[in-house]
Amino acid sequence: MALKSIHAQGQMTEGFAIQVQCGNHRLVMDQPKNAAGQDLGPTPLEAILAAVAGCFGTIGRFIAHQQKFELRAMRFKMEADYDPNGLLGRDPNVRAGFQELRIDVEIDADLDSEQKQAFLELIEQRCPLADNLTHGTRLVSRLVNHQA
Repeated sequence: MALKSIHAQGQMTEGFAIQVQCGNHRLVMDQPKNAAGQDLGPTPLEAILAAVAGCFGTIGRFIAHQQKFELRAMRFKMEADYDPNGLLGRDPNVRAGFQELRIDVEIDADLDSEQKQAFLELIEQRCPLADNLTHGTRLVSRLVNHQA
């Protein structure tokens, strides 16, 4: 099967706010007021946590449909650790990204504990965001000269 590409476009707005157009949807990310933002939306790091929950839920529904069982609900609690010294440039030896991302998942389905664990492992294996976070994706950033 051929690769499929997805697209988004973003730009800075006032203060620390960033507006991103994703298809027909607009996502605003910002910093909290105590970090010089206006608190207009989640931080980019919080948006990653939200995206992982969305991916786990979506992939969970796909798998439940494929395996023909009723998935009544899933609930997620995410927590991630990072060292601000990395992203603020205070220490070049510190990673800017998450050191660890933990996801607690509650699954409401007629499965025993062992089946739920296998289901969760399959979700993690098939979630593109989990794959990107655990295996890394080549990042290619290019400078584009805008002609006014």
